Amino acid sequence: MKRLNTIMIVVFAVFIGGVACMNLLAEDQPFSQAENRPLMQFPEVSLDRITSGAFTKDVETYLSDQFVHKRFWTSIKATAQKVVLKKDNNGVYFGEDGYLFEKFEPPSEQLDANSESISRFLEKTKGVSVYGLLAPTSIEIYPDKLPKFAQTASETAAIQRVEEQVKGDISWIDATGALKAAKEQPIYFHTDHHWTTHGAYVAYRAAMEKMGMAPLSSDEFAIRTVSKNFRGTYDAKANDPSVESDEIDVFEPKFHVSYDVDIDDGQSKMDSLYAWEFLEKRDQYSLFLGGNHRAVTIHSNVKNGRKLMIFKDSYAHALVPFLANHFEEIYMVDLRYDHRDMAQVVKEKEIQDVLFVYNIAGFAEDENLIWLRQ
Repeated sequence: MKRLNTIMIVVFAVFIGGVACMNLLAEDQPFSQAENRPLMQFPEVSLDRITSGAFTKDVETYLSDQFVHKRFWTSIKATAQKVVLKKDNNGVYFGEDGYLFEKFEPPSEQLDANSESISRFLEKTKGVSVYGLLAPTSIEIYPDKLPKFAQTASETAAIQRVEEQVKGDISWIDATGALKAAKEQPIYFHTDHHWTTHGAYVAYRAAMEKMGMAPLSSDEFAIRTVSKNFRGTYDAKANDPSVESDEIDVFEPKFHVSYDVDIDDGQSKMDSLYAWEFLEKRDQYSLFLGGNHRAVTIHSNVKNGRKLMIFKDSYAHALVPFLANHFEEIYMVDLRYDHRDMAQVVKEKEIQDVLFVYNIAGFAEDENLIWLRQ
C-alpha cells in the first residue's frame, strides 16, 4: 500500500511538473480565437504595482489566460462539474434543451451613469428623433430553462430602471415584450449571448412600429442557413463538449436593394452587409458587418433622404440588415473606439433619427457612454 501511494505521488508530481514546464516553454498568445478576445500579456513590474497588489492580480489573470491547452482542461472541468451535478462552469449555467446562460448581476452605479450620459446627449440634440432599444439576453426570456435555484437578477427591472432615469425626449422600443411573445421561435443562440437573426427580426418589427414605419414581411426575405457549427461566447466559457453547436441564418431580400458599406472612414469597403469569410473562423457572429468597428457608414439605394445614427454594441449587427432597407444612410458608432463629439456629428451629418441599441447586460457595465457628455 505504501509503495502504491509513493507511485501515485510520483506520477502526480511528474504530471504537475510537466504541465508547469509546458507553460514556461510555451510562447504567449496575443489573442484567443475560442474566446474571441485579447489575452493578458505579462504585466508591467513596478514597486507601486507590487505593493498595491495590482501586479499579483494581473499575474493571476496572465497565468489563467496563457495556460497551455486551456480549452482541453476546461472541457474536462465542465464534464466533471456536470457529473457532480454542478449548475455552472466559469459563471455559465447549464440550461435545459442545450441552452447556456450567463448570470445577470445586479446593476451597479455604472447603469445609472449611462442613463445620465444619454440624458446629457438628449439635451444637446433637441429636434432629433431619438429611440432606445435595450434588449434582454436569453436568460430573461427562458427562465424556465435555468437549473433549479439558479440565481440571476432581473434584466426587465434593469431596463425599466434606465427608461425611468433617462430625462429628455426619447422613445423606448419594447424589445423585451416582443421577444417574450416570440419565445417559441429560435430567437437566441444556445451557445452565445447574442440574439439570432430571427430574434433581430422580431426586434426590428417592434422598432419599425415605434418609429412609425411599415416593417417588411418575413415573406419578403429568403431565409438561408449559412452555418451549422457556430459556437459562441457562452460555449467558450462553459466549454461543455455535450452542448451542440448553433445554426446561423441570414434573411436575404427577395427585392432589389444594394448597399455600400464604408468601414472606419474608408479603411475598408464592402458591397454586402455580410462578411462571409468569418464563417471559416471561430468568431462566426462577425459575419454580420465584419464585427466591431469604430464607425461604419451604410449607403443604400433607398433614396428617401432619411439618415439614421446608431450608437450600439454588437447586438445591432444582426439588426442593421433589416433597418438598412428603410434608410438612405446609416451611421453606426461604437463608443468604445469613437470618442468624437457626437452631438456635433449629428448636426454636421444632418441626422434626423438616432437609435441606441444595446443588450442590457453589456449596457449595465459599459464605461464608454460617458463620451456622449462632450
